[in-house]
Amino acid sequence: MNENEWLADRFEEQRGRLRAVAYRMLGSPAEAEDAVQEAWLRLSGAESSEVSNLGAWLTTVTARVCLNMLRARRTRREQSFEAIMPDPVVVAAGQPQPEEEAVLADSVGLAMLVVLDTLTPAERLAFVLHDMFDVPFDEIAAMVGRSSVATRQLASRARRRVRGANVREADASPSRQREVVDAFFRAARAGDFDALVATLDPDVVLRADFSPRSVRASRVIQGAADVARAAQLGGRPGSVLHPALVNGEPGAVVTVRGRATAVLGFVVVEGRIVEIDAFGDPERLGRVAAEFLAAR
Repeated sequence: MNENEWLADRFEEQRGRLRAVAYRMLGSPAEAEDAVQEAWLRLSGAESSEVSNLGAWLTTVTARVCLNMLRARRTRREQSFEAIMPDPVVVAAGQPQPEEEAVLADSVGLAMLVVLDTLTPAERLAFVLHDMFDVPFDEIAAMVGRSSVATRQLASRARRRVRGANVREADASPSRQREVVDAFFRAARAGDFDALVATLDPDVVLRADFSPRSVRASRVIQGAADVARAAQLGGRPGSVLHPALVNGEPGAVVTVRGRATAVLGFVVVEGRIVEIDAFGDPERLGRVAAEFLAAR
């Protein structure tokens, strides 16, 4: 085995962790894969003597690539509208295949990603690397160009924002979660308002993102009655629901004549739906649902 083959094998051992870091940083599976690929390109062009701890080196390179991507994205958002929701990870419901299990291992709840997206790039880096992956502050400080003390403060501000958002942990039973979501769909199909409300937490939040260019097409609705009314009006003639896992939680891909029109993700806590994420941005929906539809 030559040195390039040895490096490639060692890189593949790290790929899952690197992809998980990048997805939490970027909120997009496609962009996360781009960042990981860039880390490989940099590794393949580096002198082996430069890399004493391969895992730490690759994490640092991937994080810096993600930081640059986040800063570029932030500049674009100051100039024009962009969609408010991250790209979800969508796989078929049921028993995931081994490759799908790897994808789900990379995912994190959409509610958490939405909160992470409110942080500055440096805050997000500090929080993700330290609080989610136990990277020491001294190492993170070098990435963001700040002292270790200032980097701790970045993570602390991010932590307060995350706690303030009150991201709730879903029920432990996937089958129970799916039962509640299926009841929601049955009630929506039947137009049964009372049955819809019964599936919803009183403070349920619906986030709908259907256009990257229009604030009016990206909205937030809160409260069981208002969300139930929106669900009653949300169906389209000829639409078909395909059960799916969306960032590891129950959901569905909606198709019309075989084309994806929306991805729906749900969070179920104590037997009630507390969050619904409706993703239908046509500019991103194709790539988000492509593998799911191809596997059907």
